[in-house]
Amino acid sequence: MKKMKKLAALLLALAMVFALASCSGQQGGAPSGEPSAPAQNTPAADPSQGADPAAFTTVEDGKLHMSTEAGFPPYEMTADGGGYKGTGFEGIDVEVAGAIAEKLGLELVIDDMGFEAALLAVQNGESDIAMAGISITEDRLKVMDFSDSYATGVQVVIVPEESPIQTLDDLANAEMIGTQAGTTGYIYASDTPENGGYGEEHVTAYDTGALAIMDLVSGKIDAVIIDNEPAKAFVAQNPGLKILETAWVEEEYAIGFAKGNDALRDAVNAAVAELKADGTFQAIVDTYIKAD
Repeated sequence: MKKMKKLAALLLALAMVFALASCSGQQGGAPSGEPSAPAQNTPAADPSQGADPAAFTTVEDGKLHMSTEAGFPPYEMTADGGGYKGTGFEGIDVEVAGAIAEKLGLELVIDDMGFEAALLAVQNGESDIAMAGISITEDRLKVMDFSDSYATGVQVVIVPEESPIQTLDDLANAEMIGTQAGTTGYIYASDTPENGGYGEEHVTAYDTGALAIMDLVSGKIDAVIIDNEPAKAFVAQNPGLKILETAWVEEEYAIGFAKGNDALRDAVNAAVAELKADGTFQAIVDTYIKAD
């Protein structure tokens, strides 16, 4: 009888050991003593991906919200028909964001709004990332974080072909210069002449670059400062306009995040690095920017 009791106790002890083993250290579960990762906003793990999907959260479960201003060709534009995967939008930033979302196991959602609103949306936690040809400035760094740079932006000056403004130096004589509100083009141009700008009284901020071009064509303003790629598209659409030969300024584009959202930023940086390494990023750029 004693032997039977000892045997039963031994079997019970072994059963407890196996039960404990199955609850700790198994693939797909949290280590013993640590809480399991929350189900919300955590896509399934993919060992081929560089980012740990359990390390970050998004504003909506299973989705990556990108705030943008979709009037900035060829980076983000509204599309006739379905656009990129039925989003209604297309462009370099749109497809890169879509590829990032796939790497992270998420579905891309495009939130189209004004440029300043796109920056505020990510700051306020209403979107996960902001992409709209955004360059890093000291003031922006105070209120939001940025990814590694993923492209170089060149700002140029558009004028009528017969304009007396034929060089960057001539721009100082312009009565009114158009820029897009909230952009570095506006920030720099509206600064004082002592700081290299032209003064607020000589600069008008527009909600979109297209509106600035409309006023340039109608003669209401003398020049427009905008990024080179959209500038080329606007000039192609409006005969009689040209781009000055010398670039106005060069900057680096980056993806915007809410301040302190390091986990998502690191995951996005890893995804972009992979997209560049495997040639996906360059293939997207080549689709929209053809070699001269």
